Amino acid sequence: MIAGLLKGQRADGGFGVDPYTKWSGAHWRLVSLVELGVPTTNRAARAAANTVLDWIANPTWKRGVINGRERRHASMEGNALAVTCRLGMAKDPRVRALAEVLLHAQWPDGGWNCDSNPQAHRSSFHESLAPIWGLVEYHRATGDRRALEAARRAVDLLLAHRLFRSLRTGEPIHPEWTEIHWPHYWHYDFFHGLRAVAMVGRLSDPRAKEALDLLRSKRQPDGTWRATGRRYWRKQGRAGVEVVDWGDGHEMITLIAEKLLG
Repeated sequence: MIAGLLKGQRADGGFGVDPYTKWSGAHWRLVSLVELGVPTTNRAARAAANTVLDWIANPTWKRGVINGRERRHASMEGNALAVTCRLGMAKDPRVRALAEVLLHAQWPDGGWNCDSNPQAHRSSFHESLAPIWGLVEYHRATGDRRALEAARRAVDLLLAHRLFRSLRTGEPIHPEWTEIHWPHYWHYDFFHGLRAVAMVGRLSDPRAKEALDLLRSKRQPDGTWRATGRRYWRKQGRAGVEVVDWGDGHEMITLIAEKLLG
């Protein structure tokens, strides 16, 4: 799978498309490469990461502040921050800049949001998931306590919702949030929410119990877990084409589920 994700790499480290092209751009390939455990010393992965940093650190990259809240696609910075830290690049000034962007763009409720609607006042779980990962990885690589505290505040937001329930109705916020997806890219669900909670050592919080029970309930008769929700990628077509075939993702999902459940 790692060889497949690196296939077609150009001399400049990229893959002949914009780094954010779904899902063949370097940004997305790197998320999967890191999930698969590509070695920190892998030169091809680090070369690809440099193209991502050049793209996302472009000074023309604008942000909008509406009603005192910065509207940002924080999943971009979050994924890029996590990947580069895992590849041993945390001391790069461009990586530090990503962390600073996330720290100053965090909303009062603990998350992030890109919604330009002036009335929007609650964070997006989709935009908050990757920043948690990125800030945790940045803390692990640098010891920056601000990053860890920011990640903890975001996890508190997830826990307040028991990872998938509406505070107003108590019902699941979206049907897909109660399913498992692989890869999820930037989409939120309870499974990846649990991963975020585990990153800051909060799985013992009583508010995570329902999501853990839901995970147990999805174990297959053969002892594995697999993707049960919408598949965000396709093998062929005009958009969203993956460069590898993830199938039902049961190898990675099962490995992670077993760790979450101890």
